[in-house]
Amino acid sequence: MTTYTICIFTENTIGLLNRITIIFTRRRINIESLTVSETERKGVSRFTIVIKHESRETVEKLVRQIRKIVEVLAVFGYLNEDVVYNEIALFKIETPLGAKPLDIETINNQYKAWVVYWGLDYVVIEKTGTEEEIFTFFEYIKPHSILEFVRSGRVAVGKTEKGLVEYLPETEWEYYL
Repeated sequence: MTTYTICIFTENTIGLLNRITIIFTRRRINIESLTVSETERKGVSRFTIVIKHESRETVEKLVRQIRKIVEVLAVFGYLNEDVVYNEIALFKIETPLGAKPLDIETINNQYKAWVVYWGLDYVVIEKTGTEEEIFTFFEYIKPHSILEFVRSGRVAVGKTEKGLVEYLPETEWEYYL
């Protein structure tokens, strides 16, 4: 199985996520991760979808099918070596009195993870990195009683000289909160 990252730029319209995911469902392709956010272009959203599949030809057909959706402005398919990518994970770790203390220096220096919240009986640690880096940290922290664990989808940018949005039609370059 090969991992593919599919980046889709779309107009920001209601119901578009459903129409895109139906294409995957019809082809019986499981979505491993999905992240959607606004871009620096007003009214343009970016979908970052990760799939694993054996057939490059099937993935190319999938990309062509997505391009047919009216609101889709551009679609790019990548192999892992063609993108810079990361995920974020949050770990809620129990810290009861008398328990083995967390080695914050190792967590920060070796695993590049950070405590983002200190509670009375727990801490929340943030780890960014690849899926492999996050699960390596997961194995390290597991003996400390993980109360909750959540991982985001992948965010990625292509290793191209131009930004992907440069392939889009001209619109305003503003980001609205």
